[in-house]
Amino acid sequence: MSRVFNKKLLSFLLSIIAGGLLWNLSPPEGVTTQAMHMFAIFIFTVIGIILRPLPIGTFAFLGLVLTVATKTLTFEQSFSGFVHPIVWLIVIAFFISRGFIKTGLGERLAYIIIKYLGKSTLGMAYGMVLTDLVLAPAIPSVTARVGGIIYPIVNSLSKAFGSEPYSHPRRLGAFLIKATFQGSIITSGMFLTAMAGNPLIADLAQSVGVKITWSSWAIAASVPGLTCLAVIPLMLYKLYPPEVKETPDAKKFAINKLKEMGKVRIQEWIMIFSFILLITLWVFGPQISMSATVAALIGLVILLLSSVLSWDDVIKEKGAWNTLMWFATLIMMATYINKLGLTTWFSDYVRGHVDGFPWFTAFIILSLVYFYSHYFFASLVAHIGSMYSAFLVLMVALGAPPVISALTLGFFSNLMGGLTHYGCGPAPIYFGSGYLKITDWWKFGLYASIVNILIYFTVGSGWWKLLGHF
Repeated sequence: MSRVFNKKLLSFLLSIIAGGLLWNLSPPEGVTTQAMHMFAIFIFTVIGIILRPLPIGTFAFLGLVLTVATKTLTFEQSFSGFVHPIVWLIVIAFFISRGFIKTGLGERLAYIIIKYLGKSTLGMAYGMVLTDLVLAPAIPSVTARVGGIIYPIVNSLSKAFGSEPYSHPRRLGAFLIKATFQGSIITSGMFLTAMAGNPLIADLAQSVGVKITWSSWAIAASVPGLTCLAVIPLMLYKLYPPEVKETPDAKKFAINKLKEMGKVRIQEWIMIFSFILLITLWVFGPQISMSATVAALIGLVILLLSSVLSWDDVIKEKGAWNTLMWFATLIMMATYINKLGLTTWFSDYVRGHVDGFPWFTAFIILSLVYFYSHYFFASLVAHIGSMYSAFLVLMVALGAPPVISALTLGFFSNLMGGLTHYGCGPAPIYFGSGYLKITDWWKFGLYASIVNILIYFTVGSGWWKLLGHF
């Protein structure tokens, strides 16, 4: 207990020291004292979110209060993030995701897919990845989606075939755990609403004039993302093969589970209708002048009016309200760092020192540094908040195409979560199952990262060129 307290106290002190040093630094030429103070509070908050001496929501609230208490911003400016449409898009998506879990629709979908694809271990892995892909657009919490829906089913399937963490883990469980986890970080990068940090990326991208919509993100990610989903489970199957290759009993297992669940209930049909309506409105929103946030509000109202969700469900969705606090705070801080001219100063500074440097080489190097620096992060959102904007500005300053830079860093912001056993929300859950040794987890995380990066740099680049982004 004392050790934990000392670690938290040290982390808190490090946050204060970092923020305090920046606060007292003389601003460089072209930067105002207000901008420097805003940056100091931002760094203090981000380091606190990374080291977590306090819960993420608490530390974000502390940073928010500091912007007002130090008179760096006015009250209205400090709380402006809470009226940001993207913040509410992700919060509402949390509520909608609760409908998938509450109605059992997500679980039913998984068993239906296993019924048809579960004849082999590889087919079972693809089936679970496909389930995740279908659920991803409407469930922004990777932890809720993968940890709350996919993981329990994978765990049950493994044990049903006699594969326990400490008894025959290689029979089935180890492969399924690793394949479905690596699949989840790919699906999270395929939709703007599939991971809580993606809307933050879209907002930060606007600082260099790149507008990312739900449909533009999904279209750009579709081909490289689907390619990764096809290749990664197969690669793991070859490098880390399960002892059981054929699973004819999986179909029977899924059928029995579906029988236990009974016929599709009215609540599930309403959930299906709402889901299809949401995707339709998100895709065609720009054509009918409807924002993604308004579409999400409509979907939530349908679920509330039909009693698929109750108001108590909304109130008790702690993940949504927690996200509202830190997400709104980070967006506000990033916005004012840009408005106060710090981003422009950084861009001009870099441009003045690296003119003539080949942009493509710099683009590759910066992308890889951004990706593999995630070994030092335990949160995707903290990584995005602290590094995305700076790296994007740097790439553009070097001459890289803004759209390609913004999207690549955005996709990598999800893919890098597969490196370690602590790199994103579902990682500790999956690793905690006990099926894989830490050395295997890191080794295959590295292998998968190399394959994913190569696919996005090759297949992705070709696809983006066809889309006209080059």
